[in-house]
Amino acid sequence: MLKTYTGSCHCGAVKFEAELDLAQSTYRCNCSICRRNRFWPAVAKPEGFRLIAGESELTEYLFNTGKNQHFFCKRCGVRPFGVGNDTPIGKMYGVNVGCLEGVSEEELSKVPITYVDGLNDNWQSTPAYFAHL
Repeated sequence: MLKTYTGSCHCGAVKFEAELDLAQSTYRCNCSICRRNRFWPAVAKPEGFRLIAGESELTEYLFNTGKNQHFFCKRCGVRPFGVGNDTPIGKMYGVNVGCLEGVSEEELSKVPITYVDGLNDNWQSTPAYFAHL
């Protein structure tokens, strides 16, 4: 069931709301950027994501095809969300589960995770090794 969550970067300059269903799968990926910053996204539809504060504090990083947007807080460096413009479901927001407020450790431990092999552009498959993600 969709629930509205609030979240922020570490320093609080960037704040957002997102309608998420944490009973649905979240994702961990072994691609070059997700592995390095340990991004853990839950999916929000465009109409289910609202940036509340800090747009001017965000910096955008594009790489590879340049189609998907990776946003980081200029102050603390945390990646609170990204925008997937070229995904199998169309445009979506990847909301960093680690940036959500009011979610207990117990709740986080129960969030389902799908591991994807982005390193090899094999997005529909689980990588051979994923426990470190």
